Amino acid sequence: MAFFKPVELKTEHRVNPIGIGETTPRLSWRMEDSRPGAHQTAWQVVAASAPELLDAKPDLWDTGKVRSGDCIGIAWQGPKLRSRQRVFWRVRIWDSAGEVSDWSETASFEMGLLRKADWRSAWIGRPLEPGRPCPHLRRTFMLRGGIVRARAYMTARGVFELHLNGRRVGCDRFAPGWTDYRRRIQVSTYDVADHLREGENAVGAILGDGWYAGRIRGLGRRFWYGEQLSLLVQIEVEHADGSRTRIAGDETWKTSTGPILGADFYDGEAYDARLEMRGWSEPGFDDSVWSAARLFTPPEAALVPSRSVPIRPQEELSAQGFSEPRPGVFVFDLGQNMTGLARIRLRQPRGREIVVRYAEMLDAEGTLYTENLRTAKCTDRYICRGGEELFEPHFTFHGFRYVELTGIAGRPEREDVVGVVLHSDMARTGDFACSDERVNRLYSCIVWGQKGNFLDIPTDCPQRDERLGWTGDAQVFANTACLNFDATAFFGKWCVDVDDAQRPDGAFTNTAPDVYDGAGGEAAWGDAGVICPWAAYRFSGDAAILERHYAAMTKWIRWRERNSPGLIHAHAAWGDWLAIDASPDDLGRSPTPRDLIGTAYFAHSTAIVAKVARVLGRRADAVRFSKLAKRIRAAFNREFVAPSGRIVGDSQTGYLLALGFDLLPAAKRGHALERLVKDIESRGWHLSTGFVGTPLIAPVLTRFGRGDVALKLLLQTTYPSWLYPVLQGATTMWERWNSFTLDQGFGSAGMNSFNHYAYGAVGEWLYGAVGGIELDLDEPGGRRIVFRPCVGGGLTWARCTWKSPYGTMSSAWRLEGGRLKLDIALPPNTRGTVMLPGRRPVDVGPGEHRFKARHKEMQ
Repeated sequence: MAFFKPVELKTEHRVNPIGIGETTPRLSWRMEDSRPGAHQTAWQVVAASAPELLDAKPDLWDTGKVRSGDCIGIAWQGPKLRSRQRVFWRVRIWDSAGEVSDWSETASFEMGLLRKADWRSAWIGRPLEPGRPCPHLRRTFMLRGGIVRARAYMTARGVFELHLNGRRVGCDRFAPGWTDYRRRIQVSTYDVADHLREGENAVGAILGDGWYAGRIRGLGRRFWYGEQLSLLVQIEVEHADGSRTRIAGDETWKTSTGPILGADFYDGEAYDARLEMRGWSEPGFDDSVWSAARLFTPPEAALVPSRSVPIRPQEELSAQGFSEPRPGVFVFDLGQNMTGLARIRLRQPRGREIVVRYAEMLDAEGTLYTENLRTAKCTDRYICRGGEELFEPHFTFHGFRYVELTGIAGRPEREDVVGVVLHSDMARTGDFACSDERVNRLYSCIVWGQKGNFLDIPTDCPQRDERLGWTGDAQVFANTACLNFDATAFFGKWCVDVDDAQRPDGAFTNTAPDVYDGAGGEAAWGDAGVICPWAAYRFSGDAAILERHYAAMTKWIRWRERNSPGLIHAHAAWGDWLAIDASPDDLGRSPTPRDLIGTAYFAHSTAIVAKVARVLGRRADAVRFSKLAKRIRAAFNREFVAPSGRIVGDSQTGYLLALGFDLLPAAKRGHALERLVKDIESRGWHLSTGFVGTPLIAPVLTRFGRGDVALKLLLQTTYPSWLYPVLQGATTMWERWNSFTLDQGFGSAGMNSFNHYAYGAVGEWLYGAVGGIELDLDEPGGRRIVFRPCVGGGLTWARCTWKSPYGTMSSAWRLEGGRLKLDIALPPNTRGTVMLPGRRPVDVGPGEHRFKARHKEMQ
C-alpha cells in the first residue's frame, strides 16, 4: 500500500455537486503525502455512469496515465454530458519515484437541467394581495415504492423555501440567489429521496419578495425586476424498475397565505404565529379553503443551473450583555457585529406583539443607534400564539451587533436571544496571528467584514438601504477574500453577474447585478471585470474562469481605448473614494486627479489582460495588449510625471498607483518612493488614502524596501489608521476610519457603515508580509510561495497558514535572544523560496523547514 494518495476530490471547486450546468467541468484533487519533497509526476482519472463500473470497465472516461504534475482544473474530456447525468469518478497518482497510489475515494457530480425542453412545469403562484403576505403553495401526490433517487429542481421569481412531508428541504437561505432576473434565473437542485415515501406525499413552498420584488434599487426602491412572485418546481423520482414519476407545477396546486405577513431584506419580517397552519406541507392537511394556484407567463430570462454558493447558517452567537436602558426596552449585545438574524425565545400571552429592532452601535444612552440605516427599517415584528415559542425570520437578514426587544411582558433572560450568522457557505482557508493583540483584533475585523458581506454577491454593506454589489469594493478586497476563504466558486458566480451587467458598448457597471440603469465605466470599479477573475485564477490555479470571462475583459479594454483620447482615461467619477483629504461635498474629489486614476487603472487592467491572453495561449492578443499597456504607461508618464519623478497631485495615492502598477521607469521610482515616504512622515506617519490607495500602501512600501514604514502605518493608533477603529471598539471593518470616535461620537449618518470591508484589503499584506506567505504571481494556486517576513515595528512573533488547492502551508517567525527563527511548511506539489535580508535566497520543497538569522540583518 502506498503512503500517499489523492484526496479532497472536487468538481467545479465543490464536493460531489448536483445540478451543475458546466458541460466541461473541471476536476481537482490534492496529494496527501507527509514525505519531504513529495510531488506528483503523473495521474489517471476514470469515470463511469455507476460506481461499480469503476472497478470493472469505466464506460465514460479513462485518461490512462498522464505524465503531469497538474491536479487542478483538469477539464472533462469524456462524452458530452446530458441533463440529469450522474458521473462517478476517481483518480490515482504517481510520485517522483514512479510509485503509484491506491485509487482515491469515489467522487461524483450530477448535471442539472440543461435544456428548455427538460421542463414540464408551469410557473405558478398567487395573485398579489395588499400588504404582500408571503404566498404558500402545496399539492399532494402518490408514489409507488422502490424509490432509488429523487431530485427537486426549483426556482422562483422571488426567493423560496421548499417543504416535503412536513420537513424543510435543506438549510439554504434566499435561493435562487441574486442575478439579473431579466437575463438569467438560477435553478437550485436538491436531493429529496430521504423526504419521500411510498404512498401519499405532500410538497409545499413559501415565496418571499427577496431581491426580485423587494427594496433594492437605488437607495431602497422596490420592484426593480417585477412585482408578481411565482414558483417553478419539478420533482423527478426514479424507481428501482427504471420508471420515473414527475411532479410539476400546474393548476392542481393550491395556494393561501400564512403567518408571514410581509418580508423585506431592508425592512424586516412581520410574522403572526396565530396564523400558523400546522401540517400545511403534509398529507391529510385540510386545504379546502385554499384557492387554485394561478399560472403565470414564463420569463424571457434563461433558466440555468445555479452557480451560487448557498447562503447558510454558519455559527451562532450568544448574547454577551443585556440591559434595559428604558423601561420595557431590552437590549442584547452579541459582542460581535454580524450579518444574519436573531433567534428569539419567547414566553408571552397569545396576541402579544413583540418588536425586534437591530443596530450595529448604541448611542450615549445605551439605546440603538439607527440613523446610519437611513430608510431601512431593520425591524421584525412577531405576534405570539401563546406559550413557549421560537421566532426566527424566513426571508430577511440584518447587519447588527445589538438586538432590541419591546412589547415583552415581564423581563426576558439573556439566553433568549441568539445571533444566527449567515453567509455564503465558503470553507475557511486562512489564519493569522501575531504578538500584538490589537493587530489580531484588526484581522478579526477583516474576516468578519467578509462574513458579513459575502451573501451570494459581495455587498458593500449588510445593514442600510443599499447592500449592493459595488464592483470597486469587491476588486480591492478580492485577494484578501481568497486568502480568508475558498472564494473561487463564489467569485465564479459573481463574475458572471458582472458580465451580465456589462453594457453593450463594453463598459462594466458600478454594481453587479446592475441596479443603476447601466451607470458605469468608472476606473477601479469597472476594472473588477478584469481584476476579480484574475484574482480567482491566481488563488485557485484554474484557468477556466479566465476563459469564461476573456471576451468581456477584452471588450472592456477596447471600450477604454475608444474613450481615452491620447490614452488618457478620464472616467473615474469615484476618484480615490473617501480619501482623507477628499472634498466633503464630493467624496471622490481628492488631490489625486481622476484622470490619473483612470489612466493608471487602464494600464493595469490592460497588462492583466495581456497576462490572461498568455495563460490562454492567445499569443497575438498577448502581444497586442502588452504593446497597448506599454503605450498607456508612456502616456501616463507624459501627462502626470515630471522629469524629477514628481507626480501630478503629489498625493500618496498617485505615487502608490505609479509604483504599484509598474508605471514608472526605473530611474524615477526612487524619487517617487521618497516623495511617498516624505508625505507619510509629514502627516505624523499617517496615510491619507481612500478606497483606491489604501490597499496598495503597505504592499508598495514593503516591495520597494520600506517595510519599516508599512509597519509604522500598521501599528499607528491615531486617526487615520487601521488600528484607530479597533481602539474605538470596532469588531468589523468600517466604511470610514472615524465612523465613530469615543470622544466625538458618530460621523455623518448619510454614509456611515460599520461593516464595510474595503479597508480590510490590508489582510493580503498581513498574510504575505507580516505572516510571510506571499504567492508567486507567475505560479497560480500557491504552487510557489515566497517566504519573506517583514520583521520589526515591535512585533516579536507572527504566524499564518493558508490552505491552498495543494494543501496547507504555514509560516511562523519569532524573535528570541536577538535571533530570528523562522519555521515554514509546504504541502506536496509546491515549492518555495525563503528570502531573508542579508542572506541569499534559499529554495525549498514540500515538507517542514527551519531557518535562523541574526535579528540585526532584518533591520
